[in-house]
Amino acid sequence: MFFGTYTPKLDEKGRLFLPAKFRDELTEGLVVTRGQERCLTVWSLEDFGKLTDRLREAPVTQKSTRDYVRMLFAAASQEVPDKQGRISIPAPLREYASLRKECVVIGSMNRIEIWDPTAWATYSEEQEQRFSDLSDEVFPGI
Repeated sequence: MFFGTYTPKLDEKGRLFLPAKFRDELTEGLVVTRGQERCLTVWSLEDFGKLTDRLREAPVTQKSTRDYVRMLFAAASQEVPDKQGRISIPAPLREYASLRKECVVIGSMNRIEIWDPTAWATYSEEQEQRFSDLSDEVFPGI
């Protein structure tokens, strides 16, 4: 499980230091791809495999399925962290998420998200009240 917020930097070669707390689950490799709201999503190979299995069950006769699969897999890059815990973020993905040097990395349960700091701050601010409101919807009766 991934949780917490971290602020690593991209180096001049487009590599990102994964937070130390995340590295053990990703030593065998990972997949980084587009996420929603213009962030990047990092999946362990195991969880990306589970996602792929679920998508295989979705009907390819539905345009929404085809569109989602194309966007997710066309941008996907399989990476293996180096001995320092860095992963390469391909240039098209850095461009998609507007990543420069500063980044925000958040744990999001079974995946990691990589955000441009300004985009994350804006998103967080916009979602604060909704987060409070959603607790009743997500966890009714608690």
